[in-house]
Amino acid sequence: MKFNVTFDTEGCKGCELCMSWCKKGLISIDKSCLNKAGVHPAMIINKDECVGCLNCALMCPDAIITIEKIEQ
Repeated sequence: MKFNVTFDTEGCKGCELCMSWCKKGLISIDKSCLNKAGVHPAMIINKDECVGCLNCALMCPDAIITIEKIEQ
């Protein structure tokens, strides 16, 4: 089963809670860009390895993470 994981990069405040709660270690801070608040936002490293546990989305205080199941 595959999942599409997206981050609202403009809403991310870089708190890194999502990184702490991802059991697979698939989330990192994107040092290559800054959002309008001047923060390096979180990003998913490898969507193909996401198991859809929702831990990251549930722990995000600003609800900027969306996880959708991809029908195959």
